[in-house]
Amino acid sequence: MDSQILEQWQHISKVVAVNTERVVHAFRVSGLTSGDLAGSTGYGYDDRGRLLLDNIVAQIFGCESALVRPQWVSGTHALATALMALARPQQTVWLMTGDPYDTIRPTLLHLRSKGVDVTSVAGHNHEDLQIHSDDVVYIQRSRGYAPRKSWGPEEIAPIVRWAHQSGAVVVVDNCYGEFTQGTEPGHWGADLVVGSLMKNPGGTIAPTGAYIAGRRYLVNQVADHFYAPGIGGEVGATAPYLRLFAQGFFLAPQMVGEALCGGIYISHAAQRHGIHSEPLSTDTSRNDIVVALDLESPERVIAFCQAIQAWEPVDAMATPEAWAMPGYEHPIIMAAGGFVAGGSLELSADAPMREPYRVYIQGGVNRWHTKLAIDAALDHLRRL
Repeated sequence: MDSQILEQWQHISKVVAVNTERVVHAFRVSGLTSGDLAGSTGYGYDDRGRLLLDNIVAQIFGCESALVRPQWVSGTHALATALMALARPQQTVWLMTGDPYDTIRPTLLHLRSKGVDVTSVAGHNHEDLQIHSDDVVYIQRSRGYAPRKSWGPEEIAPIVRWAHQSGAVVVVDNCYGEFTQGTEPGHWGADLVVGSLMKNPGGTIAPTGAYIAGRRYLVNQVADHFYAPGIGGEVGATAPYLRLFAQGFFLAPQMVGEALCGGIYISHAAQRHGIHSEPLSTDTSRNDIVVALDLESPERVIAFCQAIQAWEPVDAMATPEAWAMPGYEHPIIMAAGGFVAGGSLELSADAPMREPYRVYIQGGVNRWHTKLAIDAALDHLRRL
């Protein structure tokens, strides 16, 4: 193994250690017991385990309050809930990172139809914008399918400070970004942080669900919108998911560390094959678990995804094809053979079938599995 890769892996180990300490502390002071992990049925009244896990997650993310629920089916679902709960007619949602991920765009169109102004400001100096109290400043941390770098504390913290000068609310889409740095957006001052449990924080254990964390009054506002005013976060059955959610959060720092190590290897391997990657092989510090590779043609994208699929632990015999996936503007091809359907902390690769024909590789909870799959896929491209 290249010495530079090993040095970069050592840096990731330090991030894992910092995050593990914070997560372990949140659990050990919570008072969580084995009996709390059974979860609840029906309305979910008096669910002590749910309350304790909410508190644990709030502490992990540097926030006052949190809501961790299986009733959210995806990160997009939780983000849509949050935006529709916070944005009001005559207010503005400022898209600081430009046009967001495909699946959240219909929510923004819905907000526009209700009189909310939605403005994309990527590339503009945020200091020149005229924002107002209770506007929503929206930051998508991960690149999604956009040709840009993912954001971390260096990019997000200054935006938060600027937005708070006018009393605006900062919402961070944290999907793919959890535990990639030693702190989280709540530590950087974000008012609301949203993510999917089928990505980083679920630790490959959570089979569904999402979370929001942030200022207590905002979390309550979202809970009222999600369930019903006056009921809010006091309901929501958690059986049979609660133990899996808790265990997933506990495992997440280590699992994300493996994905980051795999991502570093991907960037180096791509460079050896003359393929441009983002992040670059020299980028040790990373803000999400995604690596984008420029493959330049639809044939190479399809061949790459099919080669990755052949190294998946589940459905390895399947042949991925592009299809009209709900919520996406263009057909999507996806290699995914994990133990949780759609779980993208497990190794997956997908791409929208549009120029510039870039494939996005996520996850990989065993760096050596990632190496096997990537080496095989890149060798397959070389022989085309």
